[in-house]
Amino acid sequence: MWKLKIAEGGPWLKSGNGHVGRETWEFDPNFGTSEEREEVEAARIEFQKNRIRTRHTSDVLARMQLAKANNFSIDLQKEKDGNPTNIDTATVSDILKKALSYFSAIQAHDGHWPGDFPGPLFTTATMIIVLYVTESLSITLSSEHYKEICRYLYNRQFVNQNMDGGWGLHAEGESSMLSTALNYTALRLLGENVDYGPDMSMHKARKWIHDHGGATMIPILGKVWLSVLGVFEWSGVNPIPPELFLLPSFVPIQPGRLWSHFRMAFIPMSYLYGKKFVGPITRLVISLREELHIHPYKKIDWKEARKLCAKEDAYNPHMWLQECLSDCLYSFGEPFLTRWPISYMRKRALQQIAEFLKYEDENSQYICIGAAQKHVSGHYFEQALSMLCCWIENPNSDAFKRHLARVADFLWVGEDGMKVRVCAGQLWDVAFAVQAILACSIAEEFGSTLKKAHGFIKTSQIMDNPSGDFSRKYRHISKGGWAFQVADQGWQVSDCTAEALKALLLLSKCLSDGADYQMETCCYFDAVNVLLSLQNPNGGYGTWELARTNPWMEIFNMTEIYADIIVEHQYVECTSSVIQALALFREKYPGHRRDEIDQCIKKATEFIEKFGSWGICFTYGTWFAIEGLSAVGQCYDDSTCIRKACKFLLSKQLTNGGWGESHLSSRTKAYTNLDGEKSHIVNTAWAMLALMKAGQVERDPAPLHKAARLIISMQLSDGDFPQEEMIGSFLKNGPLCYMAYRNIFPIWALGEYQKLVFQNYQTSSIKKTNIAPSAGNAALKNSANLHP
Repeated sequence: MWKLKIAEGGPWLKSGNGHVGRETWEFDPNFGTSEEREEVEAARIEFQKNRIRTRHTSDVLARMQLAKANNFSIDLQKEKDGNPTNIDTATVSDILKKALSYFSAIQAHDGHWPGDFPGPLFTTATMIIVLYVTESLSITLSSEHYKEICRYLYNRQFVNQNMDGGWGLHAEGESSMLSTALNYTALRLLGENVDYGPDMSMHKARKWIHDHGGATMIPILGKVWLSVLGVFEWSGVNPIPPELFLLPSFVPIQPGRLWSHFRMAFIPMSYLYGKKFVGPITRLVISLREELHIHPYKKIDWKEARKLCAKEDAYNPHMWLQECLSDCLYSFGEPFLTRWPISYMRKRALQQIAEFLKYEDENSQYICIGAAQKHVSGHYFEQALSMLCCWIENPNSDAFKRHLARVADFLWVGEDGMKVRVCAGQLWDVAFAVQAILACSIAEEFGSTLKKAHGFIKTSQIMDNPSGDFSRKYRHISKGGWAFQVADQGWQVSDCTAEALKALLLLSKCLSDGADYQMETCCYFDAVNVLLSLQNPNGGYGTWELARTNPWMEIFNMTEIYADIIVEHQYVECTSSVIQALALFREKYPGHRRDEIDQCIKKATEFIEKFGSWGICFTYGTWFAIEGLSAVGQCYDDSTCIRKACKFLLSKQLTNGGWGESHLSSRTKAYTNLDGEKSHIVNTAWAMLALMKAGQVERDPAPLHKAARLIISMQLSDGDFPQEEMIGSFLKNGPLCYMAYRNIFPIWALGEYQKLVFQNYQTSSIKKTNIAPSAGNAALKNSANLHP
């Protein structure tokens, strides 16, 4: 059985904090009891049977092992506990105690909550391609790895209702050429036969590819990977000139000025393009040339192929200006740059890129920028690119061995099989989890959970800036910040730093033993330094860095599948997190950089009042906006923005009391409900938190009662909540699934609900509040028996 290992190192690995937060899986045939193995197999069968209806796993393997380590029994049947007739403060306390007991039981010994983080469905294929090209596939992966990866790829095929043979861009998407061509290729590299697979899976996948024009229709990200493998020609790829790396820093298109994640994909891609690197042409590669294309390989018009993209993948089609620029670079630029003596520039650019990638590898402990950076095309994309470039430079280098040792960091095992997950998000989840637990009146009962979480946050703070003259390597200060995942990765993130700082300040403030949760003063100060340094002139906050180029640069986006990828944009969510953190810090240390903090908060508040958001964009962004504005003293009565936000949220509440915003909101930029007007437990929690922060309890608590009843009715018998649709989005077209959110946000919402609603009515001389299952709003407002 597969065994989850936490905070363990290994050969060729280094860590600055004892590998805290590291999650890896190891196959041990003797691990677990026979009953546990049967439960795992039953979960796999159940997922496979219902994979069209239930798209996401519940992390059964990991949660089962974590719960066992904490002497807790979870209910793998996931039965609901029933809907209580009346809900009073004691009932809500019981619900919260049950939820917190379960959530505490799935906490790892180092203080974080391990979990899957699924996203794009083609990231696993990129790993397989790199390992195959570098002749490391059988060295790095065992036969058990092969088995579980194949299980995953087959489980993720036919993700749509049409059962058409393809793979979607993500688990809830329609079939795409990018995912279908790459996953078919990965299965072949893993040894699957051309006509093998359950229900003729390989045959159907190949038919889908051919019916949609063949692999020449794959977007540029896929063209790069297939060219590396040798089943596509570099002459069929639009130019990615490495010479751009040599441009002075004031030029807008210089890679150092681009969004960090795009930069960390573009630079190694330009290295591969400049080298025109192709892996070993094996018999299998030659066979794939015929399997993936509808025309004989030698007769394909590669010049024309570079412009092709399947309509299913063309979310962000190229503009005419971009096409003209690509044509000029292809017809004139590339021939000119590859001829002596001008070709010296390419040689120099490639050398500098190799040095740059080495710097990034060493400063991230070979994890690379990680986390959301992989969203450019998946979590593993840049690490895979960097590892491949490293192998090209020296196949026998220690650096390449260190890269191989990190492959395990990216693999995750669920009921659906083994995949390369989009990211981990260890720190992010812990920071939110602490705030959720502290929102509950019974938080003190879970002191050991909070102490472990505090230790994790404290240990995960980044203690140093990148080495050397880091600004010349396009890096920002990181000392005092927090990364999305683990400290070893080393990339500070604005909202991760803010949420971690908030969690630490709240721990020291809200608990009776707050002295046990203190940090060295300099650590708080360092965090504030990072936050102040990341504010943009317009007052807003991006993710990893300051905006370094202009928004109009988005016209040069070369990826057809994503939008808003070139520039470091600013977001309401990040800005709100910083406002809240600095406001809390200002209370604790009123004399430290007071004028700068006041000015920062003022500008950030003005930004929130003007701009939009991301995530499941409307509900999530609205919650953050209200939290940020409330943190500076604004309220419903004196803020037009808050009043509009509340009106908007109330207008989207469904008849069952919940909210259910689809990831399609980010894609269409218009509020979109889930199919069938379905509610979503995390969406509902976000809306509740926003409305409660804006004083909805005092105005009319009816919408909150209906929402609370819905959340309570969804709790499972062991205290867990059901895993539902994806609840995050990046780059407009890349939904994400945060596994811990289904626990964190219902707990947070119910904790605040109990505190605000029942305390509010107790102060109004109502000693006991019952929420009956049905009645009218008039009775709700005027009676001690509150009816949704």
